[in-house]
Amino acid sequence: MSRPFTPQVVTANALVAGDVVYLTPDGHWSRHHAEAELIEDPDRAAARLAEAAAQTGTVVGAYLAEARPGPAGPMPVHFRELFRAQGPSNYPHGKQAETRDV
Repeated sequence: MSRPFTPQVVTANALVAGDVVYLTPDGHWSRHHAEAELIEDPDRAAARLAEAAAQTGTVVGAYLAEARPGPAGPMPVHFRELFRAQGPSNYPHGKQAETRDV
């Protein structure tokens, strides 16, 4: 028996900068997980992933990651995705530099 579909977002890495990015409902890429499209239909998820994977001049390594609804938009479910959403961990730069209260 197959596992029931869980909500997901499309994520990848920006080709030039290497930053983690998320596909938004309007088809753009955002560096903020909360701006990602929360996909609740498996057929739509497969189609959006195919669209993302075809953008070889923009992103690499596109995949679907489980997410859940949150008060400000989708939130990561697994530790790996939470870690990717928060940015580099070796010192404050990238997304972490934007949040000085950490």
